[in-house]
Amino acid sequence: MKFVHDLIEFEKIKDGMTTFGRYYETPKGKQYPSVTTVIGKADKSQGLIEWRKRIGEVEADKILYQAGQIGTAVHKIIEDYLNNDEDYLTEHQYANIDLFKTLQPILDTRVNNIRAQEAALYSDFLKVGGRVDCIAEFDGKLSIIDFKTSRSPKKEEWIESYFMQAAAYAVMFEERTQIPITQLVILITGTYGSQIFIKQRDNYIKQFMKLRVRFEKDLLELQGET
Repeated sequence: MKFVHDLIEFEKIKDGMTTFGRYYETPKGKQYPSVTTVIGKADKSQGLIEWRKRIGEVEADKILYQAGQIGTAVHKIIEDYLNNDEDYLTEHQYANIDLFKTLQPILDTRVNNIRAQEAALYSDFLKVGGRVDCIAEFDGKLSIIDFKTSRSPKKEEWIESYFMQAAAYAVMFEERTQIPITQLVILITGTYGSQIFIKQRDNYIKQFMKLRVRFEKDLLELQGET
């Protein structure tokens, strides 16, 4: 499979870390929190808190670290594959290759005409920045495509944060290019197989905007305490 690319050049923006999380600095010097930082601060569900208490902080941190390493590796395989790199599997662990292969048929048959990969974006309207996994046509429709790994199958109601994240990327992309994107695609891979979730931007962007306001309020309160 050879993927067609029609890549868009974006302005270079810096990113870094503060005590409040990752931020992006725009060409005009404005600093905005990352999408994942905004969502992460609000996504401290009671279930997650109870899970950490149940297995212990050390074990929880170990599991989350391992999950992060796996996710990074699988993302790299997908990125190289979509870039038509013949060596996309070189030096990767078999377990991560197996996770990629659950998504490979989906990529081959439903993804093409790639506009961006691992692109850093920002929005002055939302006052956030972020790095989108992939912007391409999915089933012939330009989409925000986000890749996730998971230890177990996900239910739709568990992953609204994924849809909000993708909705924010859609707004950022449109602000930078004047090209609207309404379709959000979340592709999840695990040892159990793969999952596909297709959603619409306008069903989730208002939820994200509420989180952004809440994040700003919490940040101001924290800064007032320091």
